[in-house]
Amino acid sequence: MHNLSRFVLATLCLASFSMLVSAAAPKDAELLDDIPSPPKVIEGQPIDQPTISKRKDGENDVEEYSLNGEVYMVKVTPPNGKSYYLHREDRNGEWVHDGPSRPVSVPKWILFRF
Repeated sequence: MHNLSRFVLATLCLASFSMLVSAAAPKDAELLDDIPSPPKVIEGQPIDQPTISKRKDGENDVEEYSLNGEVYMVKVTPPNGKSYYLHREDRNGEWVHDGPSRPVSVPKWILFRF
């Protein structure tokens, strides 16, 4: 009985998939221009790699990850605890704590405006 129900389910899925495929391409569809391939990496050309600088901040070990001279992430390792990361939500934003215990996400909805 299980095999029969599996067969019926598989047949229905296959039939619905074939209907979706046939409905996805309208008859008057035109082909778009070819999408250019991504640029190739030239042999010997340097690829932008993040720069990691390590320092001590009190007892904490701090690793700063930067790309093109701009710090985008900081890893803080306390002497007795788990490491946590600080990163920015956007370029002008404050640092966001992303560690073992994430902070509470406060909704920022506007309910009333006076």
